[in-house]
Amino acid sequence: MAHKAGFVSIIGKPNVGKSTLMNVLVGERLSIITPKAQTTRHRILGIVNEEEYQIVFSDTPGIIKPKYSLQESMMSFVNGSLTDADVLLFVTDINETHDEDDVLDKILNRDIPTIVLINKIDKALQEQVDEKIAYWQEKLNPVSIYAISALHKHNVDGLLERVLEMLPEHPPYYDKEDLTDRSERFFVSEIIREKIFLNYQKEIPYSTEVIVKSFKHEELKNGKGQMVRISAEIVVERDSQKNILIGTGGSMLKKVGTEARIEIEKFLDSKVFLELFVKVIPDWRSKKNYLKSFGYDN
Repeated sequence: MAHKAGFVSIIGKPNVGKSTLMNVLVGERLSIITPKAQTTRHRILGIVNEEEYQIVFSDTPGIIKPKYSLQESMMSFVNGSLTDADVLLFVTDINETHDEDDVLDKILNRDIPTIVLINKIDKALQEQVDEKIAYWQEKLNPVSIYAISALHKHNVDGLLERVLEMLPEHPPYYDKEDLTDRSERFFVSEIIREKIFLNYQKEIPYSTEVIVKSFKHEELKNGKGQMVRISAEIVVERDSQKNILIGTGGSMLKKVGTEARIEIEKFLDSKVFLELFVKVIPDWRSKKNYLKSFGYDN
């Protein structure tokens, strides 16, 4: 049998469940997930490898109208994922009131086979599901529509097979051992950022960036295996945010550090020593030079 390979971009508005879906499809926890919108800032690839095929999924930031340079960079990641997509998975929330114009503007004039995934149906009535299916059938005329719950892995079983039918014959784009195009350092910074999103309110999560400054493997003194020593910097925009992030007597930063370390140890399958520092860079989200150094230059 000929080998199939291709790029499948997962797109939609913020908070519709794109990252949850990607993790389910790839079978690994690659994208961070929080209840807050705009958690995903980068394009993250998740690669599904079998002997006769390779599917490269792209998890992308939720589509918005950008208000500052960071969001412009996030939308350029979305545009990049549309440029090389063989198939689009358009994820929409069952509770969305048809306000998808930002997304439709990006996909309507592109000749890319599109599958619509109506997500979060676990609490919906059947007639609500039927109404949405009819709406999207008329609006987009996609190749398929699935009503799913990514969180509960409901109705996603046949999706890989359907995607595979639509992929071209092509040699693999990545090594068959690869799960993603991102480094361990990247995922460590994402795990720390996830814990910030989960522990703080209002503008704090959106004003922070996490930079891994050092990442070293060391032998444990008693000769019982290895430890990874990680030093990371949390960047914020104002002194007041730094104070909130650190908390009284360092209590909040310690909580974030502990939660992140436990998760990173699972991810790296190794003991971890994690040090966190907080640094203020005023208005970094609007400064192109900082965005470039933080990896947002597409």
